[in-house]
Amino acid sequence: MSLFNIGGRFFWASLSDLLGRKITFFVFFVLGGLLYISIPSIANTGNKLLFVSAFCVILSMYGGGFSTVPAYLADLFGTQMVGAIHGRLLTAWATAGILGPVIVNYMRDYQLSLGLPRAQVYNQTMMILAGLLMIGLMCNLLIRPVADKWFMTAEELAEEKRHARELIAEDEVHSSADKGQGRDAVKPTHPAVVWLVWTIVIIPLSWGVYKTLINAAKFFI
Repeated sequence: MSLFNIGGRFFWASLSDLLGRKITFFVFFVLGGLLYISIPSIANTGNKLLFVSAFCVILSMYGGGFSTVPAYLADLFGTQMVGAIHGRLLTAWATAGILGPVIVNYMRDYQLSLGLPRAQVYNQTMMILAGLLMIGLMCNLLIRPVADKWFMTAEELAEEKRHARELIAEDEVHSSADKGQGRDAVKPTHPAVVWLVWTIVIIPLSWGVYKTLINAAKFFI
């Protein structure tokens, strides 16, 4: 599943360049909702491969949403302030990360208190998640292009860029002053250090991929 989370970031973000951001999120909400609704039925069939595949697709869309949102924001608001806007949007993402497990656990405990079999306690939760995706779908459909009055004028944009250039020039002056006073300047990282850092990252990632493929192969053996 983690591989689909990673791969979805590349696949769906690339696909959004062809389909457009709004259509891509339309697919996320509709396909995700249908998959959540189908999960209880798939579980009842006992088909583990189909069950895991459904969640793999769902997780791929989670990763895809994470990587497509910045481009969606840039298309709507432009690139000048997209970093700040994205930061604010991530607060909602973090809130969902907190409330989501609370909803799931509460519903699970509630279903168990009613005496439902453990194999069925998540059925209602899947429907709730599908309902939340439908709310997201409606919100996505209501998104309209930003009115021109909210964009910077050419003069305001030029002033913003001028201010940014001044800050860069000021940093360069400070850097030159540090060099003149004999202070250590920022030096490029040695290639050996770069390779070492990448090795530290790639080795556990490769091991994780290997173990994932070995475990996934059990579905076909």
